[in-house]
Amino acid sequence: MTDIHPTAIVAPEAELGDNVTIGAFSCVGPDVKLGDNVALISHVVVAGRTSIGANTRVFPFASLGHEPQDLKYQGEPSTLEIGGDNVIREHVTMNPGTRGGGMVTKVGNHGLFMVGCHVAHDSTIGDHVVMANNATLGGHVEIGDHAVLGGLAAIHQYVRIGQHAMVGGMSGVEHDVIPYGSVVGDRAHLTGLNMVGLKRRGFSRDDIHELRKAYRLLFAEEGTMAERLEDVSATFKDHPTVMDIVNFIQIDSARAVCQPKVERAA
Repeated sequence: MTDIHPTAIVAPEAELGDNVTIGAFSCVGPDVKLGDNVALISHVVVAGRTSIGANTRVFPFASLGHEPQDLKYQGEPSTLEIGGDNVIREHVTMNPGTRGGGMVTKVGNHGLFMVGCHVAHDSTIGDHVVMANNATLGGHVEIGDHAVLGGLAAIHQYVRIGQHAMVGGMSGVEHDVIPYGSVVGDRAHLTGLNMVGLKRRGFSRDDIHELRKAYRLLFAEEGTMAERLEDVSATFKDHPTVMDIVNFIQIDSARAVCQPKVERAA
């Protein structure tokens, strides 16, 4: 049974699934779709052409679906699509897409978006993503499955974060982060593989061993990146996990790949 608090404002045209809970002082717009068992705890605003998947919980003062923070936005009927089984905590903001970016912002399933996170227009977020407190995405960002963004991390527009990657807290990320990689720094640099994440998610010792060998080859000092990429591709062509990194780097991107920090001689 759907439970709507007397102080909530829900447009008659909104589509509500079964067992939806809309808490005190929440507002739901006419083009909103809420899946089964969605819970808006209280003081939540869901606007625009926004859909929220089943079993997602949204906490007080979250704002989902209001127009993008983009001066080029001209009121086009873009959308925000949020998957199921997400936890969206207090003061999180998520904006719909724009004509310049495909008209849609997509958030996957089973994500955790902690207090104060921001998902900007035309971004795409995979499944099982964690954004810690106040992590921020610029427009057109892509986040792969199982990626983790530390608190106060800031991701520049058009940056890609690969699957199972880790972004350290307070890092400013201007370049693409390879799958399984770990970056940190006020201007983030690659520090190695996300070993903690790999072990937690059950990657085998053989997988991790092969990834480490490939990483050392990819980011060695000898040769160019193109040459090293060719060598790794030939050597590890039968290793899907390594090839995830190779394929990620080979895709055309607006950003260069994040590199290890170069230590300068004294």
